[in-house]
Amino acid sequence: MEKVELLFDPDNTLAAGYVGDRLSMFNSSRTGKSDYYPCKIFLKGEKGETLGGLLGYLWSDWLFVSTLWVDEALRGQGHATRLMDAAEDYARQRGCHSAHLDTHTWQARPFYEKRGYEVFATLDDYPPGHKKFFLRACERIGQALGFGFARDGGLGLVVSAMVGGHSRAGPATARS
Repeated sequence: MEKVELLFDPDNTLAAGYVGDRLSMFNSSRTGKSDYYPCKIFLKGEKGETLGGLLGYLWSDWLFVSTLWVDEALRGQGHATRLMDAAEDYARQRGCHSAHLDTHTWQARPFYEKRGYEVFATLDDYPPGHKKFFLRACERIGQALGFGFARDGGLGLVVSAMVGGHSRAGPATARS
């Protein structure tokens, strides 16, 4: 038998990417779903500095938001809404019907609930004295999350964003 070494290496992005790719291949082989799309959208300042962002991915007709962050100086100005709108528009364009994410007691649960997300599970005492909430918006990504459809039935992208490392923008449409 081959000797196998266990190595703690938090900076090895190449190996982390390899492991992630292998898990994706396994998942695809078991589900028949290989439609994985990274979703990386950023707020940039005039000097090119990163002032916020949304990280996640689309898989199996779902949007998963793993990270949403806006610099404290810019909070309360609608930037988180812009980021979520862009991710949800991108997800809708790719045929997603639902979205899920998680948040903690001190984070943005009310923000997500106003967008139509509902808590489906809670992890108590994580960290001690707090909770982690798991939220979803099922089968309603086109309606409860405020998406509008163009009169011709097409999908409209209102916000320009960096998605999957490429700038994506589409025609703006009136929201209904």
